[in-house]
Amino acid sequence: MGSGGCLCGDITYEYDQQQSTAALHCHCRDCQKVTGSGKATIVLFPEDAVKITGTFKQYGALGSDGSHVNRGFCSRCGSQMFTHIEEMPGLIFVKAGTLDDSSWVQVSLNCWESTASQWSPADSELPGAEKNPNL
Repeated sequence: MGSGGCLCGDITYEYDQQQSTAALHCHCRDCQKVTGSGKATIVLFPEDAVKITGTFKQYGALGSDGSHVNRGFCSRCGSQMFTHIEEMPGLIFVKAGTLDDSSWVQVSLNCWESTASQWSPADSELPGAEKNPNL
């Protein structure tokens, strides 16, 4: 079992690394805004593979492609941690930067290459998608 958490430690989680289904870099404008960076690196899990301790707040909005996205964050330190997409029930997207040990993560895809910034371009070594990939 792996673990992770927010910056202040109010929210922690445990996960079963073996159940991770994918890891990707998302360059959509929404991910750029919520991370304050050029992309978000996200690890996908079945929701029941991640056990969260503590209460996180959610911000819901329409995603770049029109999906209903709920972003989970710590109300104390503001750490972005989790994403749930209503159109993809049963999955949780975990921000890789919140993992205590991310050495095992192997990113296999860029998405939203069409909006990657010049100062943080998509990794040309990885396959890419102009928008959301079919996962």
